[in-house]
Amino acid sequence: MAYVDGFVLTVNDVAAYRKMATLGGRIWMKHGALQYFECVGDDVDTRHGTPFPKIARQKPGETTVFAFIVFKNKAHRNKVNAAVMKDPEMMPPSKEEQKNMPFDMKRMSYGGFKTIVALPS
Repeated sequence: MAYVDGFVLTVNDVAAYRKMATLGGRIWMKHGALQYFECVGDDVDTRHGTPFPKIARQKPGETTVFAFIVFKNKAHRNKVNAAVMKDPEMMPPSKEEQKNMPFDMKRMSYGGFKTIVALPS
């Protein structure tokens, strides 16, 4: 069964984030990820459960992003992520670039997930 890395974060500049996400997706796919998704909240103020904006501590002017990367299994994920972190295009941002990031890393949630149900697409 597939293994998935999932993320929830809030973004204050969707266009700038899309540029970063496009580069990230290209790098993850280059190193073997099976699929890469970055999804911007569209219908997130649900009455069922806790809305994503509340979970992500979204502030006015921000948008919630749900993202995930699909791998063959956990070992494949670990191998791909190690290669991604060594990729020269994944250089850590400078202090000036960090000030202009379109999201707050401290409010990002991330985790690895084992698939328990997978239906054909």
